[in-house]
Amino acid sequence: MRKYLLSAAALALGTGAAQAADDLTLQLKWVTQAQFAGYYVALENGFYEEEDLNVTIKPGGPDIAPPQVVAGGGADVLVEWMPAALAAREKGLPLVNIAQPFKSSGMQLTCWKDSGIASPSDFAGKTLGVWFFGNEFPFMSWMSQLGIETDGADDNGVAVLKQGFNVDPLLQRQADCISTMTYNEYWQVIDAGVNPDDLITFKYEDQGVATLEDGLYVLEDRLSEDGFADKMERFVRASMKGWKWAEENPEDAAMIVLDYDETGAQTEQHQVRMMGEIAKLTAGSEGALDPADYERTVASLLSGGSDPVITKAPEGAWTHAITDAALK
Repeated sequence: MRKYLLSAAALALGTGAAQAADDLTLQLKWVTQAQFAGYYVALENGFYEEEDLNVTIKPGGPDIAPPQVVAGGGADVLVEWMPAALAAREKGLPLVNIAQPFKSSGMQLTCWKDSGIASPSDFAGKTLGVWFFGNEFPFMSWMSQLGIETDGADDNGVAVLKQGFNVDPLLQRQADCISTMTYNEYWQVIDAGVNPDDLITFKYEDQGVATLEDGLYVLEDRLSEDGFADKMERFVRASMKGWKWAEENPEDAAMIVLDYDETGAQTEQHQVRMMGEIAKLTAGSEGALDPADYERTVASLLSGGSDPVITKAPEGAWTHAITDAALK
């Protein structure tokens, strides 16, 4: 594997060549998996090396808050969902979206059919599992738009179960529905032996409440640092090359991800399937943020009734400067 070998150029030119590359650290939103395949592909295939970058990829996890890692100087750029990034910005952490590799959302609610849920109007009186740590924002906005309270299961509200990063609440009937991603947790339910015909899913995209996921964010003031924007331009260009390669070669991309999974927790079947689903979400994006998608996300987050995710339209929360230079 490339990560264990010196490049031919470095061997030929000595340590000086390696030292000439610019160091850059990427903090992922979650653990090593095909959700982040584009970055691992770019690393493995030498796309970052071609841009004179020495990239370190830091996996995330349940005990890691990516925005805080960047705020503390532990990374230069992070992968984050826009609701969490905008909420952090309003609270004083000036994150800026510099690129948007994901065009579509993979978020959905997966419910037991026998719970009596046939449409979102049937949610009232049910228990719904929701991820927190910033992942709850799209859900809360959706419930607000439906006029459903989230403080208890009754005729006008739902009970919100703070869901861990597993599917146990559904399997153990602790919840009528749980949060799942099209590329991950939904398939964990199926792999547990549940017949798809026993389930009903509600994709945020289909419900018109999808918000942007897996964008690239940096701290605003760093964009004015000498050489930082240029480094980000090279990083975005190489990363999008990695993403498009992964879309075209999903099985090979999944195998690259597996090679970089130091935990050994991932399986070939799961990662190949995940990459196939991820390719559907990155399709249609060349890396630049679509302002219409941004405005849709902001509108959804502002429509949170008495407790919106953000209280005012953000200013300066995204820029095309990096992608304009990187992808021209």
